[in-house]
Amino acid sequence: MLDIKSLRQRPEAVAEVLERRGFVFDLRAFQVLEQERKRLQSETETLQSERNKVSKTIGKAKEQGEDISTLVGEIGDLGDRLEIAKNALDEVQERAHDFLLRVPNIPDPSVPDGAAEEENVEIRAWGTQPTFDFNPEDHVTLGGAMLDLAAAARMTGSRFAVLRGPLARLQRALTQFMLDIHTNEHGYEEIYVPYMVNRQSLEATGQLPKFEEDLFSVGGDADYFLIPTAEVPVTNMVGDQILDQERLPLKMVSHTPCFRSEAGSYGRDTRGIIRQHQFEKVELVQVVEPESSWKALEELTSHAEAVLRKLELPYRVVSLCGGDLGFAAAKTYDLEVWLPSQGAYREISSCSNFLDFQARRAKARFRRRAKERPELVHTLNGSGLAVGRTLVAILENYQGIDGEVTIPEALIPYVDGTETLEQLA
Repeated sequence: MLDIKSLRQRPEAVAEVLERRGFVFDLRAFQVLEQERKRLQSETETLQSERNKVSKTIGKAKEQGEDISTLVGEIGDLGDRLEIAKNALDEVQERAHDFLLRVPNIPDPSVPDGAAEEENVEIRAWGTQPTFDFNPEDHVTLGGAMLDLAAAARMTGSRFAVLRGPLARLQRALTQFMLDIHTNEHGYEEIYVPYMVNRQSLEATGQLPKFEEDLFSVGGDADYFLIPTAEVPVTNMVGDQILDQERLPLKMVSHTPCFRSEAGSYGRDTRGIIRQHQFEKVELVQVVEPESSWKALEELTSHAEAVLRKLELPYRVVSLCGGDLGFAAAKTYDLEVWLPSQGAYREISSCSNFLDFQARRAKARFRRRAKERPELVHTLNGSGLAVGRTLVAILENYQGIDGEVTIPEALIPYVDGTETLEQLA
């Protein structure tokens, strides 16, 4: 959520900068709400002052033995009017809060201009794209019977998958490999979290109210949703907290399934497991002091890159343009891995700095010294990595002419020394 005080001081400037991300800030609606809030706040303060004056007058009249019946009636009337004004002010403030929940974060000045992903800017590329003396197959063909999409369709529906035998084993190895890198080499604390969260947690990280159609609601009396990413529960670990400065930075990693309806993406990536309703990620979250968040973004991005480098998968890093930024992000780097069957790079991780946008919603703060006023932390997150898409990239980049898939050298210790996927059977 944006800082309401800054927004009140320069609404036109905020509206202008939000245009960089293709968002039309309803300046007129905001100004109307502000005018109504100011009027009701002034009325409330005036009535409260008048009520206090009459209350003091009643006290003096009592001391002097004077008749106070008229004053009692007057203070009763003032009390009723004050209650009405307070309720009206609360209602306007609630409307203003709901209005702000739908306003995205301000893009950092370093974010490239552009309206769509075609205008994202490549920052760097790593690795050599493999060359084949045959037509490379896609991951569905290479997975064969190990990738049982038909079984998943029978038991659940489209955009789900069953992994069998060697493929399931390889996914498990990948997950453990990623967690070991981030905990042992990058200093993250592993966190196990619930796979369901409440509405407040999703509001805190920016998924609600704007993206409710993208979520799976559990239904029933409890207002629970399946998590779209571990970012939600892990970031909320610091919600409604005041941390000691000495605890920062916090670096947390969590492996979870993720559940998304993929609303608006129908017709895209319908073949295979690139875009699923249920998939797995190893998610990185950092909570830092404000002055450290831009350095932390570069560090977190490098941690996600390290996984791809160890697996020797060619990739590139792109800076998302304003029109392609996620709702809560001030700046995002996407890591895109090379997929030979498509002859293109595809997203495998997004690493974002949210500044204090999520922290303001979540009331996540820290205190530099005792008795000092608490400050909002800055939050960041990124996938390190999306496990399913990493599996896809390995199948396609490590394929041989006969469809045999070599296991990356870094993963061999995680599969008891086995060197090919077929040998895992």
